[in-house]
Amino acid sequence: MNAQQSQAQTQVSQARIRVFDTTLRDGEQSPGCSMTPPQKLVMARALAELGADVIETGFPASSQSDREAMALIAREIREPVLAVLSRCLQADIDTSLRALEAAARPRLHVFLSTSPLHREHKLRMSRQQVLDRVVESIRYAKGHIDDIEFSTEDGTRTEEDFLHEVVAAAIEAGATTINIPDTVGFTTPEEIRGIFQRLIAQVPGADKVIFSAHCHNDLGLAVANTLAAIEGGARQVECTVNGIGERAGNCALEEIVMALKVRNAFFEADTGIDTRRLVPTSQLLQRLIGMPVQRNKAVVGSNAFAHESGIHQHGMLRHRGTYEIMRPQDVGWPDTQMVLGRHSGRAAVEQRLRALGYYLEEAELDLVFADFKALCEQQRVVTDADLQALMQDTGDGEGYRLASMTVSDAGQRASATVELSDPDGRRVAETAEGDGPVDALFAALSAATGVQLSLESYQVHSVGLGTDARGEASLSVRHGEDEYEGTGTSRDIIEASALAWLDVANRLLRQRRAAGNSEQLATA
Repeated sequence: MNAQQSQAQTQVSQARIRVFDTTLRDGEQSPGCSMTPPQKLVMARALAELGADVIETGFPASSQSDREAMALIAREIREPVLAVLSRCLQADIDTSLRALEAAARPRLHVFLSTSPLHREHKLRMSRQQVLDRVVESIRYAKGHIDDIEFSTEDGTRTEEDFLHEVVAAAIEAGATTINIPDTVGFTTPEEIRGIFQRLIAQVPGADKVIFSAHCHNDLGLAVANTLAAIEGGARQVECTVNGIGERAGNCALEEIVMALKVRNAFFEADTGIDTRRLVPTSQLLQRLIGMPVQRNKAVVGSNAFAHESGIHQHGMLRHRGTYEIMRPQDVGWPDTQMVLGRHSGRAAVEQRLRALGYYLEEAELDLVFADFKALCEQQRVVTDADLQALMQDTGDGEGYRLASMTVSDAGQRASATVELSDPDGRRVAETAEGDGPVDALFAALSAATGVQLSLESYQVHSVGLGTDARGEASLSVRHGEDEYEGTGTSRDIIEASALAWLDVANRLLRQRRAAGNSEQLATA
């Protein structure tokens, strides 16, 4: 067999996994993640560009907003299947069918609980009543729409004989996709793999439908369980961007997609997702709902391809594969980040200096590295501008320093007065108002330094325990086209916020001075 024949055989054996994105429905149900109809349209465009096979837009019977969102999306998004969720109630189904009228490729997604716990306490229905309701609802819907997905809510906690009975009845009634949700994130990979294997092998008509997995992350197993379901024969995965969703969230789209991509030889399955769109889509959702992902989030977190440890950086400089199993460009990041901080070693500092055009002898490197380590005690991250300032021996790396501040929030508008010591030792004082104390504080700091920053995100948390505890403020800001992050620590959280803001401002000012010095050297 030649190489071309081998490649063709591999492609034939690959399972094509459909991606059912429910960011706009299950994801939006997560507290704090609600979206307006126009926001849903913006997100739906991104999901279509990403390559989602199915986009679940909402639950029309639950709100007017979801009906409006579906109408907006259906008018514009024509290629992916558009689905809406409905209970197994005729009134809900009618509402959902009306919402789907404008869709080019509509799907009705009906569900009913099947587990004994849900039957007894939520539905107050017997097995037979559940079975009858499922058949009645699907048959009714089938008279109006061809593409019907049926979900056995809490399916992984349902008695297996009854699960088989319900699935068989749903298929006979006309369902085209069967979804077995792990509604409360309770199952394990071995269990869910077996559930799918036995359903597909034993239920009459199983070969005529697509089986789907919808896993929640209550025990942190959503992605692992979804992968196991694929091994069991599932050919559709239900997931959300950034893993948002009820409680601990859903299977994260970016993680399941890249697991199949990176371990393709193992799973022998892939999706139609354009993985280069993963990071931009993730960042769009973060902006729309105001919920940032943690820095160490797989694939899309800002630390996913960042290396600070000296050992890791040394390995990366020798060969990328030592500490990276995928290329950052393949998921939408521009490149690997070699972050310089207190864990970084000489090799990483020297490599970065060489990239900036500085080639040092060992003795010179020793001196610069000592200054670098000293600077790391003052700030967490050392930028290119910081290194240039060290090389040019400016000696003024401290920048603006906070001398005093007063913040008042007594009236309708908060006010703040700050007094700073500028890089030359002069005192600068400014007062500003804002919508809150932090807004007023940042406005005053901007007026005092002349640095304009647009706040993207802001967080405060405790560092340490008991009487030694301090507040640490972390913020992300935009200056022009670039985004910067700053941190500050103090026993007073407002002061910590000011220090975080100045952390960024001083970095920008050092960058300006370094650029100015470089221009002077070039023209000398």
